[in-house]
Amino acid sequence: MSRQAVSAVIIAKNAEGYLAECLDSVSFADEIILLDSGSEDGTVALAESKGAQVYQSEDWPGFGKQRQRAQAYANHDWVFMLDVDERVSDELRRSIEQTLENPDPDKVYCFDRLSDFFGRFIRTSGWYPDWVARLYHKDRFAYNNAEVHERVDCARTQERKLGGYLYHYTTGDYRDYMSKSLRYADDWSRVRYARGKRTSIPGILVHSLGTILIKYLLRRGFMDGKQGLLLALTSGIYTFHKYTALWILQRRKQD
Repeated sequence: MSRQAVSAVIIAKNAEGYLAECLDSVSFADEIILLDSGSEDGTVALAESKGAQVYQSEDWPGFGKQRQRAQAYANHDWVFMLDVDERVSDELRRSIEQTLENPDPDKVYCFDRLSDFFGRFIRTSGWYPDWVARLYHKDRFAYNNAEVHERVDCARTQERKLGGYLYHYTTGDYRDYMSKSLRYADDWSRVRYARGKRTSIPGILVHSLGTILIKYLLRRGFMDGKQGLLLALTSGIYTFHKYTALWILQRRKQD
């Protein structure tokens, strides 16, 4: 039985530094679709040089809807969705290809994502295991509408796990990492405010300090050495940014 064709689908913006290795890791795909949202670096040229089909998005509707848009460009029934800072391991590639020889269109296939944090793959702190649903039939499944922390809209009973890691290089340099963190915090605050969530100055402090303690102690971040400590601290900073952005937003709405 010949394997089912698959479209690797990626959304990107200013991803020149990550993109080459990402695209190389999905060279087994029958096509690569990249939806760009206004890159100002060499992202588009690099993607085209690697054989990807590049499309442009004029606005930013949030991560969930952007992935829906990207999926719509796929020409094959099976979609493999990934991010520019992810790489497919050899074992995972074999698992995907074997699965596509006889896939179940009513299942969504999940991979265990292993994330790097400034030179170390993290296996604590709530970062591992990190099962992400990424391979699915486009006529049966799609991403939800969430602006951040989006996911494929499916039930747990419809998920099936595959072997092999999806490597996640979430940290390039510190400036990029914190800039991305600030963008996520801003998106989070707007979504939560619209849902009626509010906070206070004590709330900001409690959530921020709580995050550090949970990551480092309860979720055993100390076992990942220096990176475990830094991850706990930067997670606390991210939480501080989220709740501070929410507090500022609600103050402005009150004025």
